[in-house]
Amino acid sequence: MRKLALSDEILLSIQQPARYIGGEVNMVVKNPSKVDIRFAFAFPDVYEIGMSHLGIQILYSMFNKREDMYCERVYSPWMDLDPIMREKSIPLFTLETQEPVKNFDFLGITLQYEMCYTNVLQVLELSQIPLHACDRTEEYPIVIGGGPCAYNPEPLADFFDLFYIGEGEAVYFELMDRYKENKRAGGTRKHFLEMAAQLPGIYVPSFYHVTYKADGTIDTFLPNNPHAKPVVSKVIVTDLDRVPYIDKPLVPYIKVTQDRVVLEIQRGCIRGCRFCQAGDVYRPLREHSLEYLKTYASDMLKSTGQEEISLSSLSSSDYSQLEGLVNFLIEEFKGKGVNISLPSLRIDAFSLDVMSKVQDIKKSSLTFAPEAGSQRLRDVINKGLTEEIILKGATDAFEAGWNRVKLYFMLGLPTETVEDMEGIALLSEKIAEAYYEIPKAQRNGKVQVVASSSFFVPKPFTPFQWAAMCTQEEFIQRANIVRGKFREMKNFKSLKYNWHEAELTVLEGVLARGDRRIGAVIEEAYRNGAVYDSWSEYFKNEVWMKAFETYGVNPGFYTTRERSIDEVFPWDFIDAGVTKEFLQREWKQALGEKETPNCRRRCSGCGAKDFGCGVCFEVK
Repeated sequence: MRKLALSDEILLSIQQPARYIGGEVNMVVKNPSKVDIRFAFAFPDVYEIGMSHLGIQILYSMFNKREDMYCERVYSPWMDLDPIMREKSIPLFTLETQEPVKNFDFLGITLQYEMCYTNVLQVLELSQIPLHACDRTEEYPIVIGGGPCAYNPEPLADFFDLFYIGEGEAVYFELMDRYKENKRAGGTRKHFLEMAAQLPGIYVPSFYHVTYKADGTIDTFLPNNPHAKPVVSKVIVTDLDRVPYIDKPLVPYIKVTQDRVVLEIQRGCIRGCRFCQAGDVYRPLREHSLEYLKTYASDMLKSTGQEEISLSSLSSSDYSQLEGLVNFLIEEFKGKGVNISLPSLRIDAFSLDVMSKVQDIKKSSLTFAPEAGSQRLRDVINKGLTEEIILKGATDAFEAGWNRVKLYFMLGLPTETVEDMEGIALLSEKIAEAYYEIPKAQRNGKVQVVASSSFFVPKPFTPFQWAAMCTQEEFIQRANIVRGKFREMKNFKSLKYNWHEAELTVLEGVLARGDRRIGAVIEEAYRNGAVYDSWSEYFKNEVWMKAFETYGVNPGFYTTRERSIDEVFPWDFIDAGVTKEFLQREWKQALGEKETPNCRRRCSGCGAKDFGCGVCFEVK
């Protein structure tokens, strides 16, 4: 029987003690003394969020298939446990063995969103691991960062020993093999980092030096160690069917954000939306075969007892075998109480037909993501969606019995005008009107259209990485313009409008395109109480603004300044598969309000063809 790291007294005094005890269905149990490598995998957010993340489930399953390796999990302690652990000097521990993270060989931290950066420092400090990589001696774990935010690792460069750029199945095992080799040879921490730096996709921040120009932009970014490469290339899996998936997903004892089996059907996207980082860094589109997905769908549902399966991808409608997969799931699990969730669908006749088979129309709402209120701005962002398509999709849905629609937009996009902003309300009104054009006898009560707008943040490796970002005041002003237009609509009572926090968005913008100088600001904010920044009830904007002031950093330098086309970016040393030349072309196409065809219609020469796989090699 495992001895829990927290006493009964502590567990009874905090919310959701099940967050910290482990023992979930399908948790892997190994003898730590019988393995060569112990890997603590951290999600720097609360358990319910981390347990919903597909990437950790995939790597947890993959790592634990190795007999010489034990992968265990750790999450950020919630706000009620954090002070108790500090007061009683309880080191942060893993769920599987309840042992301190500081005793492991590796601490891997996934970086899914910028607003988790102070939680990264919380995980390190509570683990009693020095925050700065340069202060870690031989007895501490190697701290690895990965995930989408690793495509600009520079704001966190001081806190990590290395970053893994790309997909975990590609070279992680080779990295582990080099660790074992170095350990057997009695090599040092630095020697291992030098061995790691020679692998594709591995970036060791301490092996590089940055200089800046008088205007604050980067002058040079060069290796200072002979083992480091001038360019770090992302790594991907070229054939998805050659890597194992999750046969026994973890099943939590408490309700988590995404409490279902998740089946990844493809990686990448063909659409080329110019604001979307995932659509660029996960290129090229690669699909799983239908037989592969059938096998894992059945295995996962049997091993978990879950009652819902969700098909995961950036754009599910673009999966070429979607009809066959959905028909299989409907037939296979008919009468077994299994729901099928289909996110990321483009609303067309097939999608509506499928959803009507798998969803309770009276309880569910449809989701559209027009992103922009006008056709002009949708062309700027290369959304590939016309008003005609949107209205037809809505009308077809209403005729099929739906009466609730969610719409997602962005405010602050490049070239946005008042007309574009007001277009959000006008499009919402047209959708409501489409409902009332249906004969009354065929309607399902009143229509409800909920429009939500997030605020635009330019991300690395997108055509908009050169774009200026709005100030907090400008974001709020734009939201008020939209809200005012909604009040003018005839169907105002059927419409609802809400928007994201502007303060949070501005900070996200700084962290997204920041350089190494931002690390000191992150640490200062953390020292003064910033943690769980993605949770609006805990976000302390004043703490962040004071941290910027303390270090003489102007947030506007990273947000409101439009970049020159030849500026050196903090992430330029990474080859993410899409070339800077392609992104520059797309930036010019955006300013010219010109669309670029999707990858299945025409190759645009983005650079992803060099991987030798996926949609780039489909027969036209």
